[in-house]
Amino acid sequence: MNDVLWHLLPWSTLGLLLALLLRRPLRKAFGASPAFALWALPPLFCLLPWLPATPLSTTLPLLHVMPDSAAALATEMPATVTTLGLGALWLAGVAACVVRLLVHYVYLLRQGRRLDAATAAALLPMLQGLPLERIRIAEQGPAVLWAPRPRLLLPTDFLQRFDAAERACVIRHELTHLRRGDAWWSLIAELMLALLWFHPLAWLALPRFRLDQELACDERSLRDAPEQRSQYAHTLLHSTGMSFAPAITPWLNHPQLKERLLMIQQVAFSVSRRRIGYLVIGLLMSSSVMVAQAATQNTAHGATADIQFNQKIAPAYPKESIVNKEHGLVMLKIQVDTQGNVKTIDYDAKHSTTTSTALIKAASDAAAQWRFSPATRNGKPIESYAQVPVQFDLNELPTNPASSKS
Repeated sequence: MNDVLWHLLPWSTLGLLLALLLRRPLRKAFGASPAFALWALPPLFCLLPWLPATPLSTTLPLLHVMPDSAAALATEMPATVTTLGLGALWLAGVAACVVRLLVHYVYLLRQGRRLDAATAAALLPMLQGLPLERIRIAEQGPAVLWAPRPRLLLPTDFLQRFDAAERACVIRHELTHLRRGDAWWSLIAELMLALLWFHPLAWLALPRFRLDQELACDERSLRDAPEQRSQYAHTLLHSTGMSFAPAITPWLNHPQLKERLLMIQQVAFSVSRRRIGYLVIGLLMSSSVMVAQAATQNTAHGATADIQFNQKIAPAYPKESIVNKEHGLVMLKIQVDTQGNVKTIDYDAKHSTTTSTALIKAASDAAAQWRFSPATRNGKPIESYAQVPVQFDLNELPTNPASSKS
């Protein structure tokens, strides 16, 4: 569980930083719709540790073998710190955030009621084929509620609060949300916040994600009806004071009002410019993911040693090597299966300082009996590698070598 947390933290941070830093420049250059696509970076980066990759490898600390005792194994293995408490705290926070979302969702789902005949008749010409059963009257709205089939929520005073032209603007906006799949994007954003509840950038990013989503939806709605810009702005101003819950994508969140009004006044971007924007953002995202995945493989850890067990099986310093004064570093590359057992052992000549057959055999014979904890990906053990440097050292020979035990 802690592996998941430590893999999640650096790459989610990088994804959030890129989205936060680039969202405004890209919106000014190419429009709100292409810029909103940039928010796919954080979830993509969070998935990096689980994407297909080459077997993971790690280099274990140096092992010293000295001739005065075959069982004397000095190791520079650092002390391990128990992080079970940290993992439990993280899971508790995730659970609290998910429960909060579910409570809001179930409440909105249950308190919504079907349209009455008068409301249905008034709205039918504006619905563009949306079935009436996907519309509910609720305390909060106008908004889109997440569901297997997202629903459109309308407030109880919808017909009284808005005139016919305003109702058309609101409905067109919400239908654009449905066509764009924004309900699912909002759900992914809330789940990301649940996973990163401890991260300040996640709380900073969520309201900006919501703003960019609304700006992209406004831009698309106005492309379909450019003559409605002034009416659209008037309807937004008439909508202030509405509240919303986390489980919905609302028509208006008050802090967004200024930015949305400014966007409405801007000249619409051409189709070619928007397409260039999507191309630029696509290239940016693919290159970022490729570089990040390469870095992930360079920093990921492979198999780790079962220290207590392995210390009981120390490499023996061969007698002939003591007589021939053979010493040096033997680097072993050990393949570990999903059960933590040694599968293959290879001698790494490039990173070794001795070619002594006796020393290589002694190190390999001991390593064949060692145990390891395999690397994991997506919570499941995988085949992985461990590089083990074994230093055979003659510098601490006893005064009378003949009395040495080997």
